[in-house]
Amino acid sequence: MKKYFLAVAIALTAITGCRNQDQNLTADVEIPVSVEDIRLKSIEEFINTTGTAFPKGDIEVKSKVTASYFLEKNPQTGRNWQLGDRVKAGSLIARLEDKEYVINISLEAKKLNLELTESEFKKQTSLYEKGGVTLKELKTAGLNFENARIAVETAELQLEKTKVTAPIDGVIVDLPYYTQGTQVETGKTIVKIMDYQNMYMDVQLPEKYIAEIKPGQLAKLTNYTIPEDTIRGNISQLSPAIDASTRTFKGTITINNSDYLLRPGMFVKADIVTNRKDSVIVIPKSIILSRQRGKTVFVVDRGVAAERIIETGLENLTDIEVIRGLAKNDRVVTSGFETLSNRSKVKIIK
Repeated sequence: MKKYFLAVAIALTAITGCRNQDQNLTADVEIPVSVEDIRLKSIEEFINTTGTAFPKGDIEVKSKVTASYFLEKNPQTGRNWQLGDRVKAGSLIARLEDKEYVINISLEAKKLNLELTESEFKKQTSLYEKGGVTLKELKTAGLNFENARIAVETAELQLEKTKVTAPIDGVIVDLPYYTQGTQVETGKTIVKIMDYQNMYMDVQLPEKYIAEIKPGQLAKLTNYTIPEDTIRGNISQLSPAIDASTRTFKGTITINNSDYLLRPGMFVKADIVTNRKDSVIVIPKSIILSRQRGKTVFVVDRGVAAERIIETGLENLTDIEVIRGLAKNDRVVTSGFETLSNRSKVKIIK
């Protein structure tokens, strides 16, 4: 019997020794993690919305006379104007030629008559001051001079109708094709120009944000065609009325599109910045663990992971501000934290 108990004791001792050895081996295992040194950053809270971008200037120029059509050259390229060309206000796009129309206007004859009536008016003015003519004769000369001046201005305006010029700075977005010298009827579209260096978009905003969104706030705009670029805009107008059917209110965002990245009609995503802080501790939201005692993250110090309870402030879709629980230069675990426990040994792989 004594031999039996002795054998059992030896076996239990061996088993216990193996378990302790396994626990020591487990305790020595280093869990691979990635870390990031905490640096002070900026963080913004924003409200997301979407809308369509429209140009602030959009003008369709039509022919004002029936005449022969001649497309002009772009002085910047040396070739005829084309779709996508940028134009300055006053640039000559096309000429409409009609000799009969020009003859009927008789601009040169009207200018000559203006010179004669002006000379006569000056002469009558001088004579009137000396008592040589009556007031009626002076007024008649003045009336003739004014009528001649109006006739010249009218003729010049009529001749301007034969010149198709850009009324605004912008980009040619429509340029119907006409063979050079083709007669174009009055009212035909010659060119359509858009100024989309400055744009706007109307948005519908949820009722719950009516106290947070204010005129002048920054809006950051993106489109899937320009994923690497963010365009700046500002809230310019807000309606005080709530739409009872949609529980939204209308806002307008003015867009600075100086590099022409956005195009008229594009669908745009807008982040309206409602709050911002600079030089604060900011971490990814994805590394935060929800525990019974609150939000926690892991930090690494001398090869050991320590769990920290944190308090948070501003947040957006990806990041969150930490107002208590972390300090500058702490090394926070950004991946591999899922399997960590407090005081786990870790191996930094990144």
